Amino acid sequence: MNKTLIIFKREYLTRVKKKSFLILTLITPFLFAGIVFLPGYLATRENKQEHKVAVLDHSSIFLGELKNSNSTHFFFIQKDEYEILRQNNLKNSDYYALLEIPQSILVSNRVLVYSNRQINLDVKNHINRQLESHIENQKRAKLVEQVGVPDLERQLQETRTRISVETLKLGEDGAGRQGSTEIAMIVGYAAGFLIYMFVFIYGSMVMRGVLEEKQSRIVEIIISSAKPVQLMMGKILALAAVGLTQFMLWVVLMAAIFTGAKSMFFNEEALQQMTQGDNVMMSAGNGAMGGMMNNVDPEQIQTIMNQIQGINFVQIITLFLVYFILGYLLYSSLMAAVAAAVDSEEDMNQFMLPITVPLIGAIIILANVIKNPEGPLAFWASHIPFTSPIIMMVRIPFGVPWYEIAISVGILALSTYGAVWIAAKIYRVGILMYGKKPSWKELGKWLTYRS
Repeated sequence: MNKTLIIFKREYLTRVKKKSFLILTLITPFLFAGIVFLPGYLATRENKQEHKVAVLDHSSIFLGELKNSNSTHFFFIQKDEYEILRQNNLKNSDYYALLEIPQSILVSNRVLVYSNRQINLDVKNHINRQLESHIENQKRAKLVEQVGVPDLERQLQETRTRISVETLKLGEDGAGRQGSTEIAMIVGYAAGFLIYMFVFIYGSMVMRGVLEEKQSRIVEIIISSAKPVQLMMGKILALAAVGLTQFMLWVVLMAAIFTGAKSMFFNEEALQQMTQGDNVMMSAGNGAMGGMMNNVDPEQIQTIMNQIQGINFVQIITLFLVYFILGYLLYSSLMAAVAAAVDSEEDMNQFMLPITVPLIGAIIILANVIKNPEGPLAFWASHIPFTSPIIMMVRIPFGVPWYEIAISVGILALSTYGAVWIAAKIYRVGILMYGKKPSWKELGKWLTYRS
């Protein structure tokens, strides 16, 4: 046991003290936070840039009717000024673009926008929405005039209904706690993908480390003072500790970044600024983000923040550690056994396929599990030991009965114990065997050898 601890200490300190480990651990949370918060922050900054649009309205329908936003301002011009701007390609002018509205706009539904560069999506969508809105109002007015019902417009407006579906999670005391299906999806997917990434990366590090030591014959010297099983477990546990160290540092840094971002970007002043006029996120056409942000207000964002705080992160982090440790031990022990049994990477690929297929399969079915976390596919995949570390972490934010989690962890723990036992048998024989390509049949024989 002491020798295992010595190997553990050496492998752990060697990797943790590397500059690449420290840099990656410190930079990754900031990169992730930048991906999440920076687009919204830059969107609010971009609103300050004014884009002047010159408008020539041949139909005279829109004169004085187009509303400005923080970033797009309309200026109606005469035909002679329009000709000058066209001929000079908007040079020596303050105009960003030139909008020409034809006489037949109500028939053709088509306008022309000229610019000496490709106009941005924010300006284009604002022009589109303003024209569509005014034309719709014109058509409604004509309909009211034809039908002869003075309050028809009001009646049409009153028929418009917008439903806000607020989800509440019932606790043991029957009280409802604010929740969100979308946030549960994001948290579940992130947790499952992190398990996959950690297991695959650190398992591969164990495998390649074992293969390199075997190829360089260093292992022959180490084995003279430590048992093969002690060497294998020292390596596996050391890399598990490296992964846990990195994850816990990420949790601390992300919590600090989230707290700082909340106070900086999501205070009352910032929320009001985000909702004034149009911004890049709101003008994303018919895209999903555009639809979500199109009618955002400070109360909505505050609700989202409350929903995030309603997630039981203590449970998620605790179970993440449990599933990571067990899943990592399961896969890394098998990968170490494969590396010990072969002499080259080409031979290693032959045995790696059955090990990696369940991991990849778990990622493939993630979308279906997120759509239906209570379905039979999600249930069985969260209990099969080779996929349960990933799939169960996806289901947990949606709420999973404690007995299902207990059964899943129990099956995974027993499977991990069996995998370590098998790996130790193969590792003990294969680590000192050279020049022979083992077959599946021969690996089975190694399991029967006595110590």
